[in-house]
Amino acid sequence: MVELIQGCDGSVLLDNTANFIGEKTAFLNLNSIRGFNVAARDSVSILLSNFQAHGLNPKDLVVLSAAHTIGLARCTTFRARIYNDTNIDPKFAASAKYNCPTTGGDNNTRPLDSTTRRFDNVYFKALLQQKGLLHSDQELYKNNGTDSDKLVLKYSRNSESFLKDFANSMINMGNIKPLTGNNGEVRLNCRKIN
Repeated sequence: MVELIQGCDGSVLLDNTANFIGEKTAFLNLNSIRGFNVAARDSVSILLSNFQAHGLNPKDLVVLSAAHTIGLARCTTFRARIYNDTNIDPKFAASAKYNCPTTGGDNNTRPLDSTTRRFDNVYFKALLQQKGLLHSDQELYKNNGTDSDKLVLKYSRNSESFLKDFANSMINMGNIKPLTGNNGEVRLNCRKIN
């Protein structure tokens, strides 16, 4: 069985119904909301390929990843990073281990960055300090002079540039195969279809 999943702003919030499979539980996305349990290099490469296939570029990938400046992550999404990665600040990892043991505590949460209720460029500043909570996020900054590294540096230093580029990239993403006319809907409650 092939499932057709079309993402749109907030579609990841939709819960399953008897007649609808939500994006967050669709087979192709199963557990992807909860984390990336594949090699980060490969996952970033796959994300980049997917972005490019939809007309987005590496800058869009980096800047849109900063949506992780808001919210929490479950222990299952960052456990492998805090126990196995070497490109992580030791004190940051130790702090995360306190609430995320090697087994159990899967639903324990941790903020994605230190200002999790503010949309700002602290996400990028954390990457520079090897304090990216998710493995895939930290892969955006390896401190080896890549274009991704340069963008992370730029956005960590220039909040206005980050906000401008984020807005432009959101527009670019919103223009990917938009549903029009009777093919889409403006949801009154983001968690269910009208």
